[in-house]
Amino acid sequence: MQSNIKDQVVFASPRSEEERAQVAGSCVRKLGIKIPALLDEFGNSTESAYTGWPDRLYLIDATGHVAYKSKPGPFGFKSEELKSAIERTVRTKTSATDSHGLARMTQN
Repeated sequence: MQSNIKDQVVFASPRSEEERAQVAGSCVRKLGIKIPALLDEFGNSTESAYTGWPDRLYLIDATGHVAYKSKPGPFGFKSEELKSAIERTVRTKTSATDSHGLARMTQN
């Protein structure tokens, strides 16, 4: 992608968890990302479970449900939509736990 070349975030595919973490850290720094960034494990189980490609933004509520899922990014990212979803989620502030006291992670 041309924007990756312009922003100097072009890397060879990592061959280990350590290389993947280094690439992710470089991208976060070079792109000036200010929100928490999470790194999927090498088997990409989160990507598979949450349709992580193409890039999407997710908001997970206190009960572990997907409260917001953006359109594919980066052009589908609408900050006002995410802001509204965050405000709705904060207002409802509910928590559900299982019999072991753990939050459930499920999709709506």
